[in-house]
Amino acid sequence: MCNAIELVLGHRTAEGFTTEPVLAAHPSLPAIVGYARTGLIRSSQPAEESSETVRARRIAYYRYVAAHAGPVVVVLQDIDSRPGLGAFWGEINVAIHKGLGARGVLTNGSMRDLGAVDPGFQILAGSLSPSHAFVRVEAFDCPVEIFGLKVRPDDLLHADRHGAVMIDPYVALELPRAIDLVTRKEAPVLKAARSPGFTVEKLIEAWGAAEDVH
Repeated sequence: MCNAIELVLGHRTAEGFTTEPVLAAHPSLPAIVGYARTGLIRSSQPAEESSETVRARRIAYYRYVAAHAGPVVVVLQDIDSRPGLGAFWGEINVAIHKGLGARGVLTNGSMRDLGAVDPGFQILAGSLSPSHAFVRVEAFDCPVEIFGLKVRPDDLLHADRHGAVMIDPYVALELPRAIDLVTRKEAPVLKAARSPGFTVEKLIEAWGAAEDVH
């Protein structure tokens, strides 16, 4: 995906993607693509607000997730000084979010219930935790930063076990062509490198063939 984006841009770039490792609940799942529904969570201390206020905010957050007409990727930033102490993502919240139409989540917080969470919902998290501690939604529909990537509500994201990539709307229109071109350009090099008797001379020849692909 990053190679295709660079092809559209016409140059390499060192921004627009996560820069820290992620843990994937289901590493074999294909990439998830969708529009960001963002929020802030914390779990290290009990809420100072009433339980009614905390619950009302969570319900409002669920309504916010469900309101987007397109595919959704939830992006939750854990704002504790020690992110991931308590897990927001487990069997219950995965079931709720999938039922509301979300395809997966990107979070610097933690996840749990790995043997029980829906195998079709991807969680890309920063850590594992056995407990939810005092986890709660603090805010939503706001800018967040996850693993070095700044995300705004409704940004278009591509995410898998390698991390997440921001897709500019203009770039998105050109991606099908760019992905096809990148794949065809890489094919001669991969074929040569995987063939018996591969040499540097054959690599140079394969690179020449790749440059002729348009």
